[in-house]
Amino acid sequence: MHPEVDKDASGTRTTATQVLIVGAGPTGLVLALWLTRQGVAVRIVDKTAEPGTTSRAVGVTARTLELYRQMGLADALVAGGVKVPAVNLWVKGTRAARLPFEQMGTGLTPYPYVLVFPQDEHERLLIARLGELGVAVERQTELVRFEQRGDGVRAILRKGDEGDGAEETCEASYLAGCDGARSVVREALATGFPGGTYAAVFYVADVDSEGPAANGEIHVDLDDSDFLAVFPLKQTGRVRLIGSVLEGGEPGSFTFDDVRERASQHMKFSFRHVNWFSTYHVHHRVAASFREGRVFLLGDAAHIHSPVGGQGMNTGIGDAVNLSWKLAAVLNGGAGEAVLDSYEPERIAFARKLVSTTDRIFTLVTKPGAVARLVRTRLAPRIAPLSFRFEAVRRFVFLTVSQIAVEYREGPLSEGEAGEVHGGDRLPWVTVEKNAEGWADNFAPLAALAWQAHVYGDAGEGVADVCAELGLPLHRFAWTPATERAGLARGATYLVRPDGYVALADADGDPERLRRYCAEHDAVLASTSRVANGTGNGG
Repeated sequence: MHPEVDKDASGTRTTATQVLIVGAGPTGLVLALWLTRQGVAVRIVDKTAEPGTTSRAVGVTARTLELYRQMGLADALVAGGVKVPAVNLWVKGTRAARLPFEQMGTGLTPYPYVLVFPQDEHERLLIARLGELGVAVERQTELVRFEQRGDGVRAILRKGDEGDGAEETCEASYLAGCDGARSVVREALATGFPGGTYAAVFYVADVDSEGPAANGEIHVDLDDSDFLAVFPLKQTGRVRLIGSVLEGGEPGSFTFDDVRERASQHMKFSFRHVNWFSTYHVHHRVAASFREGRVFLLGDAAHIHSPVGGQGMNTGIGDAVNLSWKLAAVLNGGAGEAVLDSYEPERIAFARKLVSTTDRIFTLVTKPGAVARLVRTRLAPRIAPLSFRFEAVRRFVFLTVSQIAVEYREGPLSEGEAGEVHGGDRLPWVTVEKNAEGWADNFAPLAALAWQAHVYGDAGEGVADVCAELGLPLHRFAWTPATERAGLARGATYLVRPDGYVALADADGDPERLRRYCAEHDAVLASTSRVANGTGNGG
């Protein structure tokens, strides 16, 4: 969608759009994709001249793949990535333990595995899909300043190499800051960014190698207090090294030769070629707020943390999806601004928990001293394999790493409980008997990117009538042992949000409760009205 263009009295170029997105990393690109699919006009700008050719993030969680499936993107990532069968722990140059990850999430998600797909390739895929929808990233375009007005945001943009081009004014209804750890948007808001910076310098390297740690699995060295992990890439023998150096130097002050010996000796690597090498500092911070008026913070602009667990990029993508449907409900569906108030409480709570958790884990794996070394090199390699023999442990690890356990139960849009499912939970995934629409699982209708009601078994009397009255799609699924195992309740009504989370879980299947919820939350009615009138394009 192209922005409207005009000129003011002074001849300055003025454009208008509904949402201005600053930053074209995965977070900004996903936000642009979801908004465009829902009929919202966007501009996405980035000060860099081209997409990144190196990447720090490599892991894609099952929850991200579920969200991408709604956009028809998941298959492309799976085809281009590596399904990781196991994580190996190394001590003193020997593989001390192997933790099997194959099918660890079987029955929980269509994507029951860990997927490695580098961020640079990830971004290129997102850019291509956005281009197919008629939206291009505006490169070498930086945000200079902005001001909020009652009905929108006036942003001053500058286009050109090193910011020496002409300025233009962009009038937007909302502004999304997806511009990374050094976010100009966040700094302009002057919101706090509490936390700290790790003393270690991190590095990432893309190398062609040979040896037992180049076998298509993840490998982690526990020997020293420096962090070192190896991730497989699609090409045979090609791996991504992510590590840290605790003592000495700053980013840019050392090369791959300074870290080569440890990887060679500790994991028996033989390096054929170094494709690229980069160093950087890592912080652990969460912004004091994710929203001020019509301006929002997402991704690294809102929260940053250690690379342990590969959660950062995926969390930013979750921010983007969460915000996108709410903006669409307000802009194109006529919902009240109250729905936007739910973005910060839903996402900031998870970000704070995540930063705290990854910080504790990183501190544990890098802490110096005899006791910490004993835990890493002796206890962890023995206890971890024993723990993984228990299905409950494997499931807990997968639920955490995959982000499918992220929930919004305390959020302002969440209500009720039916079976083991609460309002605010991700809709449990189940395979189902094919219905008239030919669906093989209950996630298939989520491709509509719209509110919908789900019933497993027979719907309560009057539920279908209320759904028809509200223009709310009602999807009925047969009651099977699989739906019961998933924790769903027979005959209950589940009102599902456009992002696949349950808003209302009503065990009684009471049509009046459904009607009342929709009346109290006008985003539901606005969304269904928009879809019914054909003003959205998410079908």
